[in-house]
Amino acid sequence: MKKESVALFFLRFVLFLSFFYHGTGILFDWFDGPGIQGFAGYMHFPIVIAILVGIAETTGSLAMISGVLTRIGALNIMLVMLGAIFLLHLPNGFNIMNNGYEYALTEFTIALCIFIMGPGDFSLTKLVTKEVPFILQ
Repeated sequence: MKKESVALFFLRFVLFLSFFYHGTGILFDWFDGPGIQGFAGYMHFPIVIAILVGIAETTGSLAMISGVLTRIGALNIMLVMLGAIFLLHLPNGFNIMNNGYEYALTEFTIALCIFIMGPGDFSLTKLVTKEVPFILQ
């Protein structure tokens, strides 16, 4: 067992928890989430953008936990976090206590590292085959 694969699994698991919670809260009102209408209203987004954000977060989280299409899931998460940084948190500075971009930047960076490294050995894709194209990992 490689230490890198264990570390990648824990990073993927943490992203899964965070983005499944938020994504399903947007799409399905789970976990006392705002729902599509609530999220769109809070962010002053059209409904279609709220749906796309919810889909990106939810599918990104499922990619993280399963290790299937992990790099595409990481891209989903990175795009959502860039949106959060530039549309919501940047004007507040770095400090999370002031609603700054500290946490969103951390989540972006974790997703970037997973994009670069891939899912590691603990993934459903690796159970099926050893030779997986880069983007499908």
